[in-house]
Order: sequence, then structure tokens, then C-alpha cells
Amino acid sequence: MSAALAFLRRGALALGAALALGLPLAASAQAPAAAQAERLAVADAFLELHSGPGRGYPVFFVVERGASVVIELRRTDWFRVRADGGQVGWVPRAQLERTLTEAGIGKSFRDILLDDYLRRRVEFGGGGGRFGGEPMLKLWLGVRLASPISIELAAGQVQGTFSGTDFWHLGLVAEPWHDQRWSPFVSVGLGTFRNIPNRSLVDAAGVNVKLAHATAGLRWYITERFVARADTTLYTAFVADNRSIEYRALSLGLAFFF
Repeated sequence: MSAALAFLRRGALALGAALALGLPLAASAQAPAAAQAERLAVADAFLELHSGPGRGYPVFFVVERGASVVIELRRTDWFRVRADGGQVGWVPRAQLERTLTEAGIGKSFRDILLDDYLRRRVEFGGGGGRFGGEPMLKLWLGVRLASPISIELAAGQVQGTFSGTDFWHLGLVAEPWHDQRWSPFVSVGLGTFRNIPNRSLVDAAGVNVKLAHATAGLRWYITERFVARADTTLYTAFVADNRSIEYRALSLGLAFFF
């Protein structure tokens, strides 16, 4: 068997083993521990309860000053609370920060948006760059398996002077400092590379072959649910049993997480 096929087989086995180990970890980590219920007293003239987590949902009930609410759930910057009369609604963080704890002091919250980033599970993004000197567009979807490990599916398109190229690959991503706002990462994986010559070229044959990649990059948390990312990748297209072609790519993009 050729060296290229042997390399692909070893990569596929490694990817399968990592997925087998990572998925149980991901399943066990998906359900965070339930937070203890916290009772807060309304200090403003009133506290408005919305029917859903957003300004577009109507206010259906008002809790008056001196009454209490209990926090049940958080979704981004909105909290689901239960009033003394049993009414359940959603309140923005800004309003809850003007309530009082049972000790009679103002309620304060940690930077919950940064906490969301540190607990992110799924990331979807897109960007552009250069692939072998030609302009490239790329999309990616990443799913975290365990704290430092995730899988990522990426697809790209390159429009060259004499041909067009599209590719996709699935890879394992290691992010040792995933709990930092600036987080370097590395990735390796396998996929498919397809090159289609322009119709104006005579007797030019297209290429549809296996592809391997090795990536090093940096992502940094910007604000809200957005992350910027820059990376450099070495692609290897196995065009024949004993022949391969390497391409270097640079890209910069923006992603959101949830």
C-alpha cells in the first residue's frame, strides 16, 4: 500500500479513536449542575416580567416594590424568575442588578457573557484569506467534545485564475488554553480536495483527491457571543500513489458560539 494511503488510514483510525473517547466525555459534561435558587427583593418601584427572554416579548406582570422573586434559569442576559404569587417570567440582568439580596445588599453578577464563552459548546463562523496565493472563502462548524478537545468541519472555495477549487475536511482541534480570552489552537484532519479547470483550457483534467491538513491558529473573544480567529494551514493533496501537492493557506474570520 502506498505511503499516502497508509497515512490516510492512520489518520482515520486516530480520528475515530478520539471521537470514541471524546463523545462520552461531552455527554457527561453537557448538563451543568443546577444553580441554587436565590431570592431577591424588588427595590425599584416595580419589576417587569416578560413572557420570553427578549425585549420583543410583552410584559404580562409587574412585581411591586418590597415583593420577592426567585431566580430559576438564565439565558444569556435574561433570567427566568418566579414571583411570590407563582407568576413566572423573564427579566433582563440590568433590572435584577437593582434588586436586593436576602442580606439587604444590592445584587451583583459576574461577567456572565465571559462565562458563556468559557462554557461554549458549538461555534459557527466564516472568513476569507489566501489559499496557495489565490483568494479563499471558508466556513466552519466546531463542536466541543471535552475541555481542550473539539471536532471541526470546514468547507472552503478558492477561485483561481485558471481553475476553481473546493474542499472540505474534518479535524480534531486541541486548545490547551481554552479558558483564556486569547487562545491558541492546533488542528489535524482529513477531507477531500476538488480542482476544476476553467472551460477555456483545452484538455485540462479535473482533480478529486484525498486531502490532509495541519493548522495552527489563534482565537480571541471579542464581546457578546462573537469570536475572531486567525489561522495558517498546510494542506496536502494526494494526487497519486507516490505524488502529493502542498498548499499553504492563511485566513481570518469571525464566529459566534452557543
